[in-house]
Amino acid sequence: MPRPREFDETEALEGAMNAFWARGYEATSTEELCAATGLGRSSIYNTFSSKHELFRRVLDHYSHRGIRLRETLLDNAPDGLGAIRLLLASTIDDELENGRRGCLMVNTISEFGTTDPEIAAQVNADTEAHLSALVHFARTGQADGSVTRDRDATDIANFIHATISGLRTMSRRGAEREALASVAEIATNAVARR
Repeated sequence: MPRPREFDETEALEGAMNAFWARGYEATSTEELCAATGLGRSSIYNTFSSKHELFRRVLDHYSHRGIRLRETLLDNAPDGLGAIRLLLASTIDDELENGRRGCLMVNTISEFGTTDPEIAAQVNADTEAHLSALVHFARTGQADGSVTRDRDATDIANFIHATISGLRTMSRRGAEREALASVAEIATNAVARR
């Protein structure tokens, strides 16, 4: 009879995610993954089969976290523009409170490019999910009158997505909160209904 797992897999994924996020895939050693997850080497490989598979599971975990965050933001926003404003503000807070580590997906694109088709497919799926949520925020704002109707919701979503990536890159190079907040304000004003 197989032994039941004696650890919380979600906690292990969270720990591995933070390790990969801080150092990248190649630079994260098995020893660092053991320390981050609280698992021994054999437990990591018995559970996840390889470092590559663990990384793929981490990307899924990260993507699902992002979906939950965006849902919460929309639930707590007064309108569509408010959801966009909250998303930009939470991006800045996340950067400044968590070591200016950027976006795990953007970092992954930078490290892997398109050399690994499985990883590239996961990054693309996450990007599509993020853009879909942003289109929803834009359409909600267009319907409630807070977001401009002069631009297509998909164009607005792409603009906000690029702004978020830019904010994370600015943060990684050391930009202060005021500079990040100015970019977020300009972006919000650019999509607001006049």
